[in-house]
Amino acid sequence: MLKGPSIQIDPLFPYYRNRSADSIAEEIELAGYRSVHYFVVNENVVDKALIDAFHGRGIGVWAMVIGNGTFSTADYPDEWPSWQMGLLKETNDGFQRFSHFSPGYARWKKAAMVKLASGYPFDGIEIAEPYFPEWGGIERGVYGDVGPLAQSAFLKQYGLEMPEFTDSESPRYYLTDTETYMKWAEFRVDAVNGFIDEMINAKDGVRAARPDILVATWSLAIDAGPDSMEALRVEQGMDAPSMIARVRPDMHMLQTHWPDWIKGDLPPDYTRKYIPFMDAIRTAFPELPLGVQADIGSGETMIKGGQWLEQFEAAAYDIGFTSWTAYEYHIGGYMYESAPVPLRARRNGPDELILSFNKRIDEHSASDGAHYAIIADEQRESGGWTSVAVDGNRVALRAEKLPAEPFELEIGTGITDTPDKWLFKNRPANAVPAGTRIRIAGAGAEDADTRARL
Repeated sequence: MLKGPSIQIDPLFPYYRNRSADSIAEEIELAGYRSVHYFVVNENVVDKALIDAFHGRGIGVWAMVIGNGTFSTADYPDEWPSWQMGLLKETNDGFQRFSHFSPGYARWKKAAMVKLASGYPFDGIEIAEPYFPEWGGIERGVYGDVGPLAQSAFLKQYGLEMPEFTDSESPRYYLTDTETYMKWAEFRVDAVNGFIDEMINAKDGVRAARPDILVATWSLAIDAGPDSMEALRVEQGMDAPSMIARVRPDMHMLQTHWPDWIKGDLPPDYTRKYIPFMDAIRTAFPELPLGVQADIGSGETMIKGGQWLEQFEAAAYDIGFTSWTAYEYHIGGYMYESAPVPLRARRNGPDELILSFNKRIDEHSASDGAHYAIIADEQRESGGWTSVAVDGNRVALRAEKLPAEPFELEIGTGITDTPDKWLFKNRPANAVPAGTRIRIAGAGAEDADTRARL
């Protein structure tokens, strides 16, 4: 949970629907991940069977919630509109941003997180994106919180009106009255850290409900010159050392900021530019495990392939990160690039085989028994399959009688992957390579677990 490769999973994507929880967990296991960050888009919609399936394969599960808002208000209390933070301009981007200064939101969010931790067997919990919007937000208008809740809290704490951000002629203009603006910046840092602390460490918070649960804190990192850390602190309320000091997490994650991850030519060792952020944390907390998060495919012009991800991982460890993760497993470039191949074959009784592929396969093509042939004693023969069932990345083949001795199964090129379930669907399907075979153990032997032979 605190070291090694991990990956983010959002089970609401089509790639994960209409398949068993265990097929998802097995696919992640075969990809080499030992923990996942389960993106809880809506705290009221959690798949316990999927958590159990990951645990059944020895994979730890973080509950990753969003701190500054939600993509879905389904089943939220009627009062939720009163929680909203104020921005310099309306965005209408489908994301509801909630105020750190809303007592109602804080109460509801804390109760929701406690419910997650106590009602589901998560191993860890984390609040991602706890910050204020947005990088360059004042210039772009996507800046908050400037609503009445924030204004009232600032007035109560400092006896001052909130800085002015649009009227440069005002004596309260943030670039004119810099003393008040710096107080405003500190006020926002305290709000972010205090919000997380309340969720985790309050007497009715997560740790009180689940003393055993691991906690990770998240902050942003960006390559924007020598003043990057201070700029994030002032613009978005992000100050990792003070956050860590207040929350006392078991791990801290540095999230790649969007101005970096949108770059199509982002080198895989770009996290070297984040060393100042690491050093600031290490100085105060030298033993704290540190992880880093990348984005591998949210935009079509910046999709990162398998080779890039391997180089990213190597660089992250070389720099000194103990763990890494990426958003989101199925949107990486390898999904569009790689052919479906079987990675594991096992007998499920004397006359049934379970084939497990590296990725989800097309149900229509993979359910055609003509695509599977038995190769025994150099003879090729039809399996005489009585049933073929497809479940995500898996195929269950049942025959009237399978050879008792070891044999090879040849998989035909007619089986493809699933472009209709990818994030970007304008890419061609990949087919099983010609000549793909996998060895099947003899009846009664241990399960075969081998790479396909091409």
